[in-house]
Amino acid sequence: MSRPRLALVLGVLAIFIAVGAYLIFGKQNPAPHNLTFNVTVTGAKTMTPPELKAGQDDTVTINISSDTTGEVHLHGYDIAFDCVAGQVVSHTFKATISGGPFDMEWESTATRLGDLVVNP
Repeated sequence: MSRPRLALVLGVLAIFIAVGAYLIFGKQNPAPHNLTFNVTVTGAKTMTPPELKAGQDDTVTINISSDTTGEVHLHGYDIAFDCVAGQVVSHTFKATISGGPFDMEWESTATRLGDLVVNP
């Protein structure tokens, strides 16, 4: 085999190996994380921080402190946080549903407080 032909075959082989390695190893999902969000609800109207971000399969803990007694509802995951003024209520769950934003609302008035976004 001539040198130019050998170089061409080796070049094509190198590209094939590189593309194969990318397809096999480049699209692996990152390892799940444990995330904790400390959220403050004020006046049953606002939430700080207003947006929570997680990755799919992360274990998420949301701690909510509110100055008002009532329910904060996380749509999509159907989780109810029964808030008591001045106390912290907490829920831990696995973020198995990607997408969003999943609304977090003050249930009795349907006031949107913020969102949870779960990236795939």
